Amino acid sequence: WYQRRVRETLERQGVLDEIKGRVRAEVFKALEDRTIERPKLPSENILINELIREYLEFNGYHHTLSTLLHESKQPQQPLDKEFLRSELRLSLQPSNVPLLYGMVSHLSEPEQEESETRQPLVTIVRK
Repeated sequence: WYQRRVRETLERQGVLDEIKGRVRAEVFKALEDRTIERPKLPSENILINELIREYLEFNGYHHTLSTLLHESKQPQQPLDKEFLRSELRLSLQPSNVPLLYGMVSHLSEPEQEESETRQPLVTIVRK
């Protein structure tokens, strides 16, 4: 009875998920083979990880973010949002929401006359 009540209280306070996230991150750290050197991150990965970082921070997914940073070896210091906007050649208006939201909003807008000539941003090739 006591254990169930403690668990319910921790769940209600949001502490249990936090503890689980910390334990998960520590398990990943313990399992990681430090003798194998990882290759340097390509610039595309750094940009993608930054978009994900900004999204995770905005939504308060701090434990997921710490796991991402640890596993990806992304630099601890975030890139400047204007630098990201420039590197990705985004013409989105500056705002307080993550760039991913603006990108999704822009990509989900109905297409106009250019629909016949517009090339897809991503092409999926199946083997």
